[in-house]
Amino acid sequence: MLTMNEDQVNDTIQRWRDTQEEDLKPEDYQELRDLGFVCLADGGSEQLLKFLQDDKNQGIVRSMGCVLVEPLIHEVIRKQKTQDNCQASITHLTKNCSPNKLLQSLLEVIEDIDPGVISETVLALLPHLQTVLLQLSGRKEGCVGLVLSAVQKQLSRLPVPYTAQQEEADEHGLGRCCSALVCFTKPFVEEVKKKSTAEEEGLKMELLMFCMRSLRDPLLEAELNPGRTSTITVFAAEIMIIFSAIREPVSDLLFFNSLKKRTMIENTLLKESTACLAYLLFVQLLTIDSFPAVYSPAFILQGNMEHIGQLLSSNKESHLFKGMALFGKCLEKVDDGVLPIGFLELSSLSRVLQKLRRVLTDCPLEHLRKSGLQVFQQFINKLDTEAKHKFFRCMLKTSNHAGVEGYIVKNIRSQIGFSMKQGNTNDWFLGKELLSLLECVLCLPQGVETDLLTSMDKIMESLNLLRFVLIRDKELHENVCKELCKMKDEYLKLLRVCVCMWRSYYSSKLRALQEDQKLKAKEVRNAVGSSRLVKTIKVKQEKVSNVSHEAENQVLQSALVTFDLMESVMVRIEEITEEKLIKLN
Repeated sequence: MLTMNEDQVNDTIQRWRDTQEEDLKPEDYQELRDLGFVCLADGGSEQLLKFLQDDKNQGIVRSMGCVLVEPLIHEVIRKQKTQDNCQASITHLTKNCSPNKLLQSLLEVIEDIDPGVISETVLALLPHLQTVLLQLSGRKEGCVGLVLSAVQKQLSRLPVPYTAQQEEADEHGLGRCCSALVCFTKPFVEEVKKKSTAEEEGLKMELLMFCMRSLRDPLLEAELNPGRTSTITVFAAEIMIIFSAIREPVSDLLFFNSLKKRTMIENTLLKESTACLAYLLFVQLLTIDSFPAVYSPAFILQGNMEHIGQLLSSNKESHLFKGMALFGKCLEKVDDGVLPIGFLELSSLSRVLQKLRRVLTDCPLEHLRKSGLQVFQQFINKLDTEAKHKFFRCMLKTSNHAGVEGYIVKNIRSQIGFSMKQGNTNDWFLGKELLSLLECVLCLPQGVETDLLTSMDKIMESLNLLRFVLIRDKELHENVCKELCKMKDEYLKLLRVCVCMWRSYYSSKLRALQEDQKLKAKEVRNAVGSSRLVKTIKVKQEKVSNVSHEAENQVLQSALVTFDLMESVMVRIEEITEEKLIKLN
């Protein structure tokens, strides 16, 4: 088998031929493995194949041939000219070795994969693993599970392609491996489809676990665009088909925790996987035709709250995108103005809204903030009148963010306008219930110490709301106008004091800044007689300083403009009040 020490090698082979399997020692297995590596390194793949096919060596092949899998696989992934001989050798081993021993050797190769050749190794191994598993007699579900878990563990180390170009290039081979995994599982899926024995039930569970792991990795990380076909999107479709093929209702997985009842599956895996499953079903619409039509849109929305919250709790862009897409798609099926106040009491909804608010206020990615705002408005539109009222009050009291509060005030104004239309009148936005809402709107929580610039969004929207309501106060219910005028007077009185104080503060800062600029300009002129080096340094410092002064100047000027704008709206509100008094008199 080797050109060097050939006599010694032949003697060793003869000894193995003459030795019973039970008398072989661990050193014999190790020696055959090492001989395989040396033989292949010297270009002896054809020689090794002849050795394996020799009738006199079949006892050795059955007893110890499994240890040659590792050197043969290593040679295959090196993509040498000897690849055909190596593949033939592996095929011979799969036909003649003990399936159990060979499976153990193949699993060891998987566990020890070099990070640089993960996809190449997996692609080389999967066909042979399938052959070996199909040869196993008796219960093989545990072995199938071990193989799938080991392979997926290695594939989870590969980066998930994000762009269409990355998916097409498939530089790290994840797409090809996903396609190969689907082919690998097909005969086992067919077994489950045809039978319903205890063995097939165990095999079904292993396939189900494979699907759940696939949903988390790579599908949860992948950007699944329905507009383009890629190996990852095809893999997602195949995973969804497997659920149907093995008779596992996705509705039970999503809404009734059926898997959690049957296995001690890792809680995080279950939550992330089912969240991705919900996304694939309701957003990508994969296998949606087989989903039961008995569930109402409101039930589906409620059932998906946990999954939406799971996705939105992440900081990863792919998770956040899927979470908002799922929330939006579920809301899309619900009619406007139908969700009752009881819906707001769901703890899962409360968590979702907290996470969504975090996206709106803290997410650095603009496209996610825009998507979040669209979904937020969608949700508001689905609430009935009473639920809107409660939701607005809650948000004004708890959001602690002027931008969010300003958006809520804008929605309150829209809802008042809607309620003023014929057939839409209600007490929540036209009657006495409106007053409790306006109390939250027309207030400065920190009094005269309120930072007007930080609170600008809410204050400006509050003033616009006040102006709008005063213009159309005849359409409000009785006694509301009188209370509204009291609120208006108190709010404007406090706001004027606040504006006056902050205007004085920013004006003084602006004057100080201007004086500082004049002083520094004078220092630069006086430095003309200094040395060139000193002069250069001072001029450079002045340039840096000027940039800072200009930026600060812009901020101060902008603040004063904001105060002017607030005052102009307040003046207009007072004019409206006076005009109404004149008409009454």
